[in-house]
Amino acid sequence: MLPPFYDNLFAAFAFTLGACIGSFLNVCIYRLPLGLSVNEPKRSFCPSCKYQIPLHHNIPLFTWLFLRGRCANCRARISFRYFGVELLTGLLFLGIWLKVWTWGAPGWPPQAWVLALPYWIMAALFIVATFIDFEHFIIPDEITIGGTIAGVVLSFAIPTLHGQTSNFAGGLWSLVGAGAGYGALWLVVQLGKMAFGKKRLTFTKPEPLSWVRRGDEADLRVGEDAMLWSEFFHRGNEQLLLRCLWIEIDGERFEKVGVRCECEWLHFGGRKWELMKVDEFRGEVTEVTLPREAMGFGDVKFIACIGAFLGWKAVAFTIMSASMFGAVIGVATIAVGRREWSTKLPFGPYLALGALLWLFAGPELVRWYWHFTMPAAL
Repeated sequence: MLPPFYDNLFAAFAFTLGACIGSFLNVCIYRLPLGLSVNEPKRSFCPSCKYQIPLHHNIPLFTWLFLRGRCANCRARISFRYFGVELLTGLLFLGIWLKVWTWGAPGWPPQAWVLALPYWIMAALFIVATFIDFEHFIIPDEITIGGTIAGVVLSFAIPTLHGQTSNFAGGLWSLVGAGAGYGALWLVVQLGKMAFGKKRLTFTKPEPLSWVRRGDEADLRVGEDAMLWSEFFHRGNEQLLLRCLWIEIDGERFEKVGVRCECEWLHFGGRKWELMKVDEFRGEVTEVTLPREAMGFGDVKFIACIGAFLGWKAVAFTIMSASMFGAVIGVATIAVGRREWSTKLPFGPYLALGALLWLFAGPELVRWYWHFTMPAAL
């Protein structure tokens, strides 16, 4: 057992390392959804004036506080998220270190502190996935697929991650966890598609319709509601149906038609239009049938990443916990009169929260639950 001084020193190092890593995670959160390289430019830059931030203005936590949340060059506001991510990462790294710094406490293998590295990497992936999903409703493959590969490699290198002593067994159980997670949520997506795959809206009074292309994307507006065209075509084989009082396609007008829209094509009356060659179409609709997903495939790949790091038991716990978190938040938003907040909720953050709950207290909660619910005789 080392003196308390070293406990405090290592804890301070864990928090400081986490805050520094959090600074890099902010770069990933900003750049990945925009398709920008996280390596070029190498230094962070102001989102407003693109000024590359010098090293002495890029000290985690302190710089944001010292500059009062503003760019040193143009004085534009810098989101509190940058400070929050650095603080959250530091606290998570510290919490993980305190969790594994047990030197063989009950339930942990000897020298369990080596698990800090894979858990720190996992926590970093969770933070990036959470903030990107909240803002863009996507989880990049760099996080999901890359995280799954990292989890398998680390499980092979550190088999105690899955309670094993053999490298081969550690890697194998990581693959089992990833497969269990992917398979479970894939089944949920398929069943959700069958049960909730379509949403039909019927209007007593015709609503104005407009579709305007801008590059590879398009804006769809029905009445007062505006949506991105790509939001309806996650798989690529979905169909959006329109019953139109009239429709005008690049100046050519048609009356009382039923229109079938695919991601790249528009069909009706035995004719079809390639949408990449259409600038816009407008009309009035009396009925719209929208394709919708119970869950995005980014979440399916994300739970595979979680399973690769934490195993199949964590997968089951994470899915149930995330579902409860999502249900509570959804009900709460309706209760406070913000029903629109619950119409599209990212599921990735709840999966990350459920996985972290498993890491810090999952097995203990499961044992408590079974002890509480099972008869005393059992």
